[in-house]
Amino acid sequence: MSVRGQGPIALAMTGASGAQYGLRLLQCLLAAQRNVYLTLSKPAQLVIGMETEEKLPARPQEIERHLSAANGSKAGQLRVFGAEEWTAPLASGSNPPEAMVVCPCSMATVAGIAQGSSRNLIERAADVVLKERRTLILVPRETPLSIIHLENLTRLARAGALVMPANPGFYHRPQTITELVDFVVARVLDHLGVEHSLLRRWGEEAAEE
Repeated sequence: MSVRGQGPIALAMTGASGAQYGLRLLQCLLAAQRNVYLTLSKPAQLVIGMETEEKLPARPQEIERHLSAANGSKAGQLRVFGAEEWTAPLASGSNPPEAMVVCPCSMATVAGIAQGSSRNLIERAADVVLKERRTLILVPRETPLSIIHLENLTRLARAGALVMPANPGFYHRPQTITELVDFVVARVLDHLGVEHSLLRRWGEEAAEE
């Protein structure tokens, strides 16, 4: 299922390593003038502080103001919801987002979504996106994968989710961490139908020579 409209995109960040992927994806979505519904789990906020220089405030409204200012987004373009905020629009099938990305996606979140637990807003929103036949992209960052992880991911793929592990390629000869992050983010943006210029596509360099 491809997404080519202009409805809001839900972005959830969980406690897996790889906070840079989620923050860069948020930056690119806002730069592309997309409206974003952002939800952060408590472990995600901890990991962001460990892996990046970003110092997020505690409350969703404060996070919203902070990230909106940091990314230069328009008023109302970014909305941040707490993980227990059940009145958020993305909690209901009557008002689902156009697509949802969980980036990075922990194995605990994978398990919760696979079981339909809906224990928090992230799991519930993912459940809504699946049942409403919208695009759900999961970006897990875990290695090695146990049979439990693989079975949960397989179950989600069969249910219609797109599993995109945070595995950057190297054929473009990256020189920086940013280039590695951008490789993964670019692939996510491709599947969301969001235009970008993060990296040269396969075959373009040879065609230009």
